[in-house]
Amino acid sequence: MIEGEGFGSPSLAHTTEVDMGFTPAEKEELASHAGSRAAYVSLHTADPSTTGANEATGGSPAYARKPVTFVAGSSDGVVSGTAVVFDIPAGTYTHIGLWDAVTAGVFRGGEALPSSFVAAGQDAVAVAVSVTVS
Repeated sequence: MIEGEGFGSPSLAHTTEVDMGFTPAEKEELASHAGSRAAYVSLHTADPSTTGANEATGGSPAYARKPVTFVAGSSDGVVSGTAVVFDIPAGTYTHIGLWDAVTAGVFRGGEALPSSFVAAGQDAVAVAVSVTVS
């Protein structure tokens, strides 16, 4: 923030926001770093918000977070993760999440699936994950 006095009563305040334009190589590095902080993928029945809420539970075989490894590609700010397969009980699944641990841990973020997945009974669903810095 730039503030000045003497420009009228009683002060003039001016704020400028800048959208930083990173190079493609820097976007790739940032995406790789973000991916390195998230080792597990979760599946959610509603928006996980900022806490990882609404994570799937239950089933036989039981639902569990899955390990993911991210691999950098071309310098485009996208790192792709390994596809994971979740065992899930009946329900509607709408979001994925990223964590630093297989249980508990720190929730790193979530995103809506391209479309909801509805399981009428015990089922398995494959999910591909990527991290993008734009």
